[in-house]
Amino acid sequence: MASIYTAALMRHNAHPDYKYAMHDPSLTREGVNPTCGDELTLSLRIVDGIIEEAAFTGHGCAVSQASADMMADLIDGESVDEAKRLCSLFLRMVRGDTIDAADRARLDEAAELESIAFMPARVKCAELAWRTLEDALA
Repeated sequence: MASIYTAALMRHNAHPDYKYAMHDPSLTREGVNPTCGDELTLSLRIVDGIIEEAAFTGHGCAVSQASADMMADLIDGESVDEAKRLCSLFLRMVRGDTIDAADRARLDEAAELESIAFMPARVKCAELAWRTLEDALA
């Protein structure tokens, strides 16, 4: 299990850049992992189809919190369509589907969570923020 605790995961968990209450978001969505009790509120500021700001609040394990911070970092400044595409890539990856090298590179640090696919109990932790984003953008 130690292999999932990469330097990036530990850094995003210990010092999240995107964990704060956003003032006046365009969109908020709550997400809960009923299996373990992790929960978060995702806030987005979307202007003309671009995610100008992404932030989250909440609590949970290191995996769920780091994954949320990585996700917010990745989608900040992206179009809604690109955020949906990245979300789909990430969810496929952590569920064990193979993604190509270009898509893996596009996921940046979030690609480091790929090994979670081999730890079914942790998949829902890694997915929480991403499923919340998917729901928010649907």
